[in-house]
Amino acid sequence: MTTLTFIGAGNMATSIIGGLIEQGYDANLITACDPQTQSLSQIQTTFAINTSTDNIAACKACDVIILAVKPQILKTVVLALKPALEQRQELPLIISIAAGISAQQIQQWLEKPIAIVRCMPNTPSLVQKGASGLYANAETNQQQKDIAQTLLQAVGYTTWVDDEALIDAVTAVSGSGPAYFFLFMEAMIEAGIKQGLDQESATKLTLQTALGAATLAQASDVSVDELRRRVTSAGGTTEQAIKHFEQSGLREIVEGAMLDCAERSKAMAKEFN
Repeated sequence: MTTLTFIGAGNMATSIIGGLIEQGYDANLITACDPQTQSLSQIQTTFAINTSTDNIAACKACDVIILAVKPQILKTVVLALKPALEQRQELPLIISIAAGISAQQIQQWLEKPIAIVRCMPNTPSLVQKGASGLYANAETNQQQKDIAQTLLQAVGYTTWVDDEALIDAVTAVSGSGPAYFFLFMEAMIEAGIKQGLDQESATKLTLQTALGAATLAQASDVSVDELRRRVTSAGGTTEQAIKHFEQSGLREIVEGAMLDCAERSKAMAKEFN
């Protein structure tokens, strides 16, 4: 198996590591690096992996470096790794899950051609139900792409894009998408309470309905619009609710929100790059 070094031991790194261990990945091949010793102690206790506060030492011989830090500090982290990478005869694969930082920018910081996979996972990765979009630069070979896919598949569904600019669209659909559904669920819970349900009942009914709808959509061989039509009987209660959504411009609201999300992703890229 491939030796992995995670730079950053936060929620996303922990979720990926947890998914890998659950699938039988050798814990001895995984190292997590973080300046916070408390985070390292917790992750080491949970998964029995290697830990270190020394990024450079941990990256001297590993096959894959996963950059799992906030975009605001990514440049500092990458520049600090540069001397260690310059001493290596065989360069590692770099996987970045930092939002807004292009593969080209990471390559420029390192001042050398190197295989880079950029990916945009989402928070349901924490429960192995994530959705991730991946992009590989020209220096990345098929074996390295397979490695990246294996890592991200440990926490959910993956899909590749050929154009890095499409990562902005991935961000708008799945990267930020969980928040849209949380907001909708929040609104349903509040509306249910206003109609007389208690907090617990409104919450559990809403969450189970969301889970059931997603599970049914995944298991079905028909599109979501067909599923919606099948549950919307003419003259019935569901039809009345759907009419209200449509007349209120729900589709336009969603489209506009996702466009704003993608534009913000592009703006962040300019700010950080």
